[in-house]
Amino acid sequence: MHGFQEARSQMIIREYESRDTDQLVCLISVFRVTLSALRGIEREPDIDAARDELGSFTPPRFRLYVAESGDELVGFIVCKIEDNVVWAESLYVIPTRRRTGIASLLYQEAERLAEDVGCDTVYNWVHPNNDDMIRFLEKRGYTVLNLIEIRGRRSGEEPTSTVRVAHHTFEY
Repeated sequence: MHGFQEARSQMIIREYESRDTDQLVCLISVFRVTLSALRGIEREPDIDAARDELGSFTPPRFRLYVAESGDELVGFIVCKIEDNVVWAESLYVIPTRRRTGIASLLYQEAERLAEDVGCDTVYNWVHPNNDDMIRFLEKRGYTVLNLIEIRGRRSGEEPTSTVRVAHHTFEY
């Protein structure tokens, strides 16, 4: 437990600033590689695409919070505000700093933001294969599934499993 408390005490959670751009772009590019791997797609980090993505997260519709340890960014959360609803769009912590409370500290910022805009919860899109995120949200008390995304298969995408929601089974 001592290491957990020590990691949290040295951590600064704050809003994104322009001085964070280069480090945050790198984190976003690795996050996208990680998400692609959940779909069985291998790809290399794309710094230009990550820079474009970061550029699309403009206030007041988006809020970005970063986790800073020393002079290094070790995680981030992107929140989107739509009609007084806060969506946790992206949450990422570098692998070597996971399970130290950083994601919880970042997620608390999303929950505070939800309170500030008059919403009583944070909404999340979670990839069905993202077991770590699902467990994380369950530990925080998030258990209600109120909508699912159904879409056509992308070019080159082959289902590798199935997902069951109520009495429906979907290829995944």
